[in-house]
Amino acid sequence: MFVTAVAAPPSFAAPIELKFGHVGAPGSLFAVSAEEFAKRANAKLGDKAKVVVFGSSQLGKDKELLQKLKLGTVDFALPSTVMSSESDLFGLFEMPYLVKDRAHMMRIEKDIFWSKLEPAVEAKGLKVIAVWENGFRQITNNKQPIKTPADLKGIKLRTPKGEWRVKMFQAYGANPSPMALSEVFTALQTGVMDGQENPLVQIYSQKFQEVQKYLSLSDHVYTPAYVTVGTKRWNSLPADVRKILEETAKETQGYVYDQAKKFDDELVGKMKAAGVQVNEVDKAAFVNASKPIYAEFGSKVKGGKELVDKALTLAK
Repeated sequence: MFVTAVAAPPSFAAPIELKFGHVGAPGSLFAVSAEEFAKRANAKLGDKAKVVVFGSSQLGKDKELLQKLKLGTVDFALPSTVMSSESDLFGLFEMPYLVKDRAHMMRIEKDIFWSKLEPAVEAKGLKVIAVWENGFRQITNNKQPIKTPADLKGIKLRTPKGEWRVKMFQAYGANPSPMALSEVFTALQTGVMDGQENPLVQIYSQKFQEVQKYLSLSDHVYTPAYVTVGTKRWNSLPADVRKILEETAKETQGYVYDQAKKFDDELVGKMKAAGVQVNEVDKAAFVNASKPIYAEFGSKVKGGKELVDKALTLAK
């Protein structure tokens, strides 16, 4: 008995799926940035690969995402403050009132970031392929308007997981506690925390205006966000795919900055419309109260003082 072999139909390999995880809610700057990048990258990649975005901590919180990048189970993440837990040098962007505006940030990126900070995380199995934005951070709380550091005394304030933000708010007199972003709404709603600090777009997209009475426009820290990959997984991708992804991530920065400015311009009005009381702060008082943080960073982090001094000279 003869069995006729039936030729299998030709197989067409499915494009490589590249998972992009972030902690931003729908409508946040993280969400619109990642989605724009995916749209642009996928148009160029054709059937070679496809970027798929997972927001709202679906693939993990910030620390988990960094671990998954190293393991190769997530392809991209968008960490911000948490990067100082990978390398002390990233504490540069935790220094209060360091970055004056986005043009200053671009000079810091060009002259400091790529030569000093990025290699420090490559040594940890991560690679930053572009710098985007988290934004200028503001303070919300349920106790009182914050006008000077003294107004923060005793306030239970959620911060991200980075030692310098905690130190900064301790210096201002607050009682800061690190907490994952996905847990903050409930903590504010239940009174576990009195307040938090974030860029306006994170505050609004996380709906903190529903559980906070006061917004104080402090601009105390500007936080970049880093398009980050795991070096092991990244190096396994075809060279042409890597080239498209890296070039697209860098070119998306202009879109991110435009969107960030637009959000900043619109959201103060939306916060007021939601019933939140908005006030300006005495920035000189905050700058003065920040001096010990600069001194500690300069003495504790090797090369820290030189980084800060160089970044400050680029403001001029």
